[in-house]
Amino acid sequence: MKKYLKSLILLTSMMHFACIAANPNPTHDPIQIILEEWQLEITSVLVKFDSQSSQLRRELLEINTALQNTTQPLSQLNLLIRKDVVKDQFAQLQNTTYAEVSKIRYLKGLAILKILYEKVLALDHHFAAIATFNEINSLSNPNHYPEFAGVKDLIKQSGNRKTGLELTKLLGDNVYANIATTLVGLFNSEAPREAKQEELAQVDCIMDFTLRMHQDLNTIWFETAFLQKSNAKIKIDLEQLFIEYTKPIGYYTPLPTCRNTDDWDAVQEKLKAYLTTMDTFLNDPAQAVKAHKMQVNLEFPIDRLLQFITQYNAFIDQGGKFYEKFKIILDSYEHATQCQHMLPPAYAQLKADIDLAIEKFNTAYKPVEINGSKMKEILYGINEYE
Repeated sequence: MKKYLKSLILLTSMMHFACIAANPNPTHDPIQIILEEWQLEITSVLVKFDSQSSQLRRELLEINTALQNTTQPLSQLNLLIRKDVVKDQFAQLQNTTYAEVSKIRYLKGLAILKILYEKVLALDHHFAAIATFNEINSLSNPNHYPEFAGVKDLIKQSGNRKTGLELTKLLGDNVYANIATTLVGLFNSEAPREAKQEELAQVDCIMDFTLRMHQDLNTIWFETAFLQKSNAKIKIDLEQLFIEYTKPIGYYTPLPTCRNTDDWDAVQEKLKAYLTTMDTFLNDPAQAVKAHKMQVNLEFPIDRLLQFITQYNAFIDQGGKFYEKFKIILDSYEHATQCQHMLPPAYAQLKADIDLAIEKFNTAYKPVEINGSKMKEILYGINEYE
């Protein structure tokens, strides 16, 4: 315990000053604000411990010195009794400090969990608002363009009925078969050459765009659907984490219900009652085992929170990279300038949505910045170089 607290004092102080030096303008990200408050509050508790423990250690040193310098049995007995009292005070101070640190971790962890849930819900709304399969299909299927439908009407009106061929509905929905059959039908139709050339000029950009971008646009939709499904799993995992997090304090309401009914005060009341009981046990040597168990029950959910933050960070990093790839895909259409007058507004809107998504993944949904070894140091006071 002594080594743990000493290490935690040193690490928390170093991280606090390093944070100020590296980031003189504090971020407005709510999780970062909580982490900074976390460091400051733990630093305050540990500095107080260091001051009080130093005084007790000095008193123990004085008692030991006095024991060495006296031969009077009564004086020795009094000194030994006082020594036991000081050692008990020191042990009590350690336990109390550890409990205070556990409280801070638990409360700040709960606040982070609450914010992460809002971020995950915001991602839910984001994925629901992004282009649907029908919208993507409209962009990548020439049948949804009126100019292309006009060419097909011309073929029907002026085509050779004896040799003409109608595609089945299945093949009619296939982009490649549809365009190939339409081109062949246009070339073989009995319409004047000038009319056929004019009609071809009306749809060349549409056919070029849908042929080149059809697969890429479908890729965007399928990978967005994958991200949406992954986010749904993240949401389920976070709701399960909340159950594990609040179970030790006797709060059993699911996270969605707690949020929707604004039941956070009930969580605070349960925690307050739990901490009151733990403090009572801490002050009773006969209940030391129970007090330790209650402290462990507060510490364990924080370990799960750390694991979840790692999972969340990986997902956000993956999502940001996916949208960067989508942007490259949409910007890769080489005839965008030449065919600008024929491209549908939905294409420009999709590009704008992708740009906005990239910005959100870098701001609103961004990963928790302190992770890995630094997060472990904040949560547990582990110095990997000690």
